[in-house]
Amino acid sequence: MSSEYSYDEQGQFYPFFIFTLTSIVTLPLTYSLLAPSTDATALAPRLKTSYQPEHADLIQAQRAAQKRKQRKIKRAIAVLLGWATMAGMLYLIVTTQRTTAKIWNPYDILGISESASEKQIKSHYRKLGLKYHPDKAKPDPAKNETIESLSDKWVDLTKAYQALTDEEVRNNYIQYGHPDGKQSYSIGIALPKFIVSEGNGKYVVLVYALLLGVLLPYYVGSWWYGTQRITKEGVLVESANNLFREYSENMDEGDLVTALSGGKEFQEALKGDKAESGLAKIESRILAEGQVAPFAGGLSVKDKEKLEDLDSGVRRKVLALLWAYLGRVELDDPALNSAKYLVAPIAQSLCGSFRAIALAYGNTGPILTSFYTSQRLIQAVPPKVSPLFQLPHFTPAVVKAVEGDSKTHLTVQEFMDLPDSERRSAAVGPGLLTEEQYKTSVGIAQQLPYLRVAKAFFKVAGERFIIPSSLVTLVVKGRFIPPGSTNIPPVDELDLEDIDPAEDDLDALMGRKKTVKDENGKLVTKEDTKPVSPPLTFAPYYPRDHSPRWHVFLSDSKQGKMAVPPFTFTTLDKPIFTDDGKPTYHMQTWKAQFAAPPQAGTYTFVMHVVCDSYIGFDTKMEVTLNVEDASKAATMAAEDEISEPDEDSLAGQMSALKGGSVASSTKPKRRKDDDDSDEDESGTEEEDDDTSETNTDTEPES
Repeated sequence: MSSEYSYDEQGQFYPFFIFTLTSIVTLPLTYSLLAPSTDATALAPRLKTSYQPEHADLIQAQRAAQKRKQRKIKRAIAVLLGWATMAGMLYLIVTTQRTTAKIWNPYDILGISESASEKQIKSHYRKLGLKYHPDKAKPDPAKNETIESLSDKWVDLTKAYQALTDEEVRNNYIQYGHPDGKQSYSIGIALPKFIVSEGNGKYVVLVYALLLGVLLPYYVGSWWYGTQRITKEGVLVESANNLFREYSENMDEGDLVTALSGGKEFQEALKGDKAESGLAKIESRILAEGQVAPFAGGLSVKDKEKLEDLDSGVRRKVLALLWAYLGRVELDDPALNSAKYLVAPIAQSLCGSFRAIALAYGNTGPILTSFYTSQRLIQAVPPKVSPLFQLPHFTPAVVKAVEGDSKTHLTVQEFMDLPDSERRSAAVGPGLLTEEQYKTSVGIAQQLPYLRVAKAFFKVAGERFIIPSSLVTLVVKGRFIPPGSTNIPPVDELDLEDIDPAEDDLDALMGRKKTVKDENGKLVTKEDTKPVSPPLTFAPYYPRDHSPRWHVFLSDSKQGKMAVPPFTFTTLDKPIFTDDGKPTYHMQTWKAQFAAPPQAGTYTFVMHVVCDSYIGFDTKMEVTLNVEDASKAATMAAEDEISEPDEDSLAGQMSALKGGSVASSTKPKRRKDDDDSDEDESGTEEEDDDTSETNTDTEPES
């Protein structure tokens, strides 16, 4: 017995093979290309405004270039090629004629029925012998018959006859399917024969060598070394090392801007002639006398000294461009103005890397500095300069006119809290805002998402007390109240509660439903809505679409250390604005879980709620965490479970005579300060103490 390899000479099978391989790659690529975008900037709504800053064309061009990079053009080309290949193979599958292998069948060869008896077989064979026996057969040229073909025909007839009459041959046929016994088998290869035909073998070997010896190692190596060069924050490892060396516990925002200029990513953006060209011009503009800061670029004297200490080169130009961007300095050169906006997103990503370093150290100062610098980079406002520059058309002259001789800067909220007549008289006038510009600025301010925290407390789900090392949930309740809002509805006390779902409510436990109290105080469950994206940040000078994020973390004010690392929130429970742009004042709920301290006691933290996109929209407040000893908590819980005698019973009347407490036999219709009635109706303990809330030192929003 032997084996042989046969190739797909008729092209019957290799289209199936190539179609299958191509579909394995093309279908997942197609799904990834057509799947709905999860990018918040692509789904979030935008503020309603027609304001366009200076150099809007340069800013929009860089935003468009970034979006083109995110369109996955290479992936789209690969998908098109894959579908074209699949279509070609499918065409071959449909149009190629099929050939099927014939099974050796002695009855078919002899031309008799399988029900024929042995006598009939012998009789039929003798008749065939008269026609096909080599001694009697005569070839017919009209039928293209030859002596050799007739001899082969007779051999087949003889084998078929023996398979049906000779015992040994018949056994071979029954066992192996052929009168000659076990035959050689063929291994089919779904490739055209011309690929391995004589003379083409060297090309096949060359293709294999390129695929396995060059391309595969190249792509694997590129992927591996690429991952080793980039940190999880998305910056080069060398840049992160430079930021690590620049880290200091006493860094302010100006120091961090200088540190960010050491990123290696800038060298790729400003390579070639862009490395140092125009440096002298940039420095002369940013170091000119400023109106709201010592220098036009917003630098302090210390920042100027750090700039001058740098050697001329890419880093010095980057630092100068960053100050030109923050100070909104006009450079009178399209290339320099474009470079000014180009460095801002790179600095923003490096700022995130510095934040990761600061979190590792745990010092509150540098962590807050990274958040504040992020706000300044997105809004293009220098450090220690008025937050009013976030509003459109606000120039240094307008800000000075609004703030007057005040030593502290006004926030956007404080400016919008002023009466309209006072705002208008201070900001509108010759050399200041026009009436139309004033309306635009106020319209933008009334759309900014300012979070006013109403309540913050700690709890443990399903427990009344917080014990050491338990999993604590920090619950932050607040409403987005845009600056200048009027007729703000009061806070609904029911919205400030956080109800634990029932233990048997699987949908609520899995987050598909939410447990709340209705107007009558009864527990109800309702479908949980999908998260809502906040409006895109109003950042007209930032050359990227940015979705605001809120970071919540706890710190120890006495030690100046971070107690609980930041939790980042990018979506909301409910929309901030209605479809026609009016504030909804919905109560939003954010939750963050962490391990309770290992020791029982009272812990006072400072809670920071920081928005990474707007200046002056942060919240800082004290919250208190009460951790009870486990044994004490168990004793208190057991005492609370002891029922009191009803007042209608004899024991209840005796207890009342002695001045003891009794349980009322009737339920009050409504109580404002006590939720016991709600507990009786719902069958669960839901009063303030029973929701595992720990009272904080915070006050509800005013």
